[in-house]
Amino acid sequence: MQTDELISRLSQGLTPVRRVTPPMRAALGWLALAFGVVAVAVALSGFRHDLEHRLMLMHEQVNMVAALATGAAAAVAAFHLALPDRSERWALLPLPFAAFWISGLGWGCIAEFVERGWPALGMSLGCMSFIIGFGLPLTLGMLWMTRHAARIRPGPVAALAGLAAAAIASVGLSLVHHLDAAAMVLIWHGGSVLLVMLLARRWGARAMQAMRP
Repeated sequence: MQTDELISRLSQGLTPVRRVTPPMRAALGWLALAFGVVAVAVALSGFRHDLEHRLMLMHEQVNMVAALATGAAAAVAAFHLALPDRSERWALLPLPFAAFWISGLGWGCIAEFVERGWPALGMSLGCMSFIIGFGLPLTLGMLWMTRHAARIRPGPVAALAGLAAAAIASVGLSLVHHLDAAAMVLIWHGGSVLLVMLLARRWGARAMQAMRP
């Protein structure tokens, strides 16, 4: 059998394979979608009445930028980890931003607790419903985009997807929900972000497997 004939037989009936979108391009596409969804939610909810004043405060600016950086870095890391030839160290990318974000809230939380006691902790189920309500659908969107990772690193990819989605939703929440106390922000923003991450880590692998053709 000639080489050309062998190649012809082996190639019969094969379907073209779509190349995976480069991680940075995929991350930018998902971030654009996430910002669009959250922006619509913010527009429908209306901006908080003291937004202009809050954005003039340095710690508010730092916390918002840190949350935004956490979401963006987690998205980039998730799409990189979804490829088999990428290092598992990509999972560390969002950690410095997340640590900076949480530590900033933590210091404010301690100061307010010393000054005001337990009332500083407050309660706001609206925060949790906003972050979870938008975080989970955005997480599912990223899981669909990274469904090829179902047999590679489903757990880490799903957890990073949850972190990215919840962090972006948290930024949107800061624009509409009135929370002055850093303790309340830490508990409700941070707690909701962690919950979305845990749900994604627990069920993400099954979701990606179900999305595969």
